[in-house]
Amino acid sequence: MITLTRLNNKPFVMNAELIKTIETTPDTMITLTCGDRIMVLESQQEVVDKAIDYARRIRNFQVV
Repeated sequence: MITLTRLNNKPFVMNAELIKTIETTPDTMITLTCGDRIMVLESQQEVVDKAIDYARRIRNFQVV
């Protein structure tokens, strides 16, 4: 899960594994695998970086 900000400055949490595409139109538009579209304040690169960090965290999780 990654925290993003809607255009009205309200933060929300998104399942990064549902992201299909991210484009700049000039706002950042995220299209999910279900077809929903969400515009966010973060740049395209910020969303990509957050998704990569999320993927690294869950794939490196180790139970001790």
